[in-house]
Amino acid sequence: MAVVGIGIDLIEIERIAETLRRWPKFAQRCFTPDEEAYCASKAFPPQHFAARFAAKEAVGKALGIGMTRWRDVEVVRGRGAPTIALSGLHAARAAELGVTRIHVTLTHAKDTAAAAAVVEA
Repeated sequence: MAVVGIGIDLIEIERIAETLRRWPKFAQRCFTPDEEAYCASKAFPPQHFAARFAAKEAVGKALGIGMTRWRDVEVVRGRGAPTIALSGLHAARAAELGVTRIHVTLTHAKDTAAAAAVVEA
């Protein structure tokens, strides 16, 4: 297997918090129902929304197409490290590249959230 793409993104948590306050539909437009439920269950949801937003950006960059439809990239929580589920244009691009695995890591501090993605084929 070979690495075919790497992506990283960093975002200010307050930017996501403000967006969530100003545009209540933002979460529905950018996150799947499972992502929304996970983030909403946390003590400070904007921190978790921001990390997932960064992950979506990082995956889009790693696939070389950026972000076209936010819900096409889903951060799935299971045991251990998060995984990525793709649909739509992002799934089509992954198939075109012969993607076999997407590694993703998320982190957050007081003011920022970040994610990195590595795509293998």
